[in-house]
Amino acid sequence: MMVVENLWRKVNFDDKEYNYSYRLIKTDFRDSAVYGIEIERTDYDHNNNLINIERDCIEKISPIYDNVHQLLSLVYENQVSPIHLIDILGERVDELLGDFSTCCLSIAN
Repeated sequence: MMVVENLWRKVNFDDKEYNYSYRLIKTDFRDSAVYGIEIERTDYDHNNNLINIERDCIEKISPIYDNVHQLLSLVYENQVSPIHLIDILGERVDELLGDFSTCCLSIAN
């Protein structure tokens, strides 16, 4: 897995600091590049001590970079927590499954 892009955001709430990383990742799948999204949140208390880490990932969303980049922008702009990544993107990811056959057909031809 390779990080292609990383968007970062810091939120202060209830005497805690939450740092969000939204990453567009690239992996190899059947000799082709496939893109996915990873979200990580690190929580710090008022003394700047790390108190929690949450992370989730959808590793293989689409072989089409722009389609995954649009989803990355969506989760970043709406400050989606890693806990809700699948809830928010699950249906959209299902809609992109056809990208794999389109990509594989163009490679075969």
